[in-house]
Amino acid sequence: MAEKIAKKHSGAASKNVYRPYLACGILMAMILLFDLTVPLGAAVGVLYITPILFSLWFFQKELIILIAVVSTALVIFALLWQPEANEMWKVIFNRVIAIYAIWVTAVLGLKRKKIEQSREQAVREREKAMEDLRILRGFLPICASCKKIRDDKGYWTQIEQYIKDHSEAEFSHGICPECAQKLYPELDLKKK
Repeated sequence: MAEKIAKKHSGAASKNVYRPYLACGILMAMILLFDLTVPLGAAVGVLYITPILFSLWFFQKELIILIAVVSTALVIFALLWQPEANEMWKVIFNRVIAIYAIWVTAVLGLKRKKIEQSREQAVREREKAMEDLRILRGFLPICASCKKIRDDKGYWTQIEQYIKDHSEAEFSHGICPECAQKLYPELDLKKK
């Protein structure tokens, strides 16, 4: 029973994967049809920014660039498909502006997406670091005799190693005066 439900949901999920592609294709086709019905002097090609902005939500870099290339091709296709206009320089100027807007939108959108991804990764790394810091602030089981610490997996490790693994601290060993006097009574460190 559980397998049937899982298959049903995975089938629905795989259908949902294609919805953004379909929506983007339909949007581009509608803009093309509109572009072919409007006189050449109108700057309808700028509307191709819409599928690029839409694609920035769902797609990866390669597909966004592909949509920009297809949009550019459709802008040029609409120019070549329709008969010549009275002031052709204005038509070509509008088409160049539309292509420029398409590529500026794609490039800036990709840069923004990359910045957002790096920011999200930095936040994840910060949260992980904060989580690691909390380990050192919590309750640490320590052996009363040998001073080993039990970690969260149940293993006992030397206190120096545990702190080194869970922080940025480094250790340098020495002997305090009390221990030096206990361990080496023949040396009188206070005179030196």
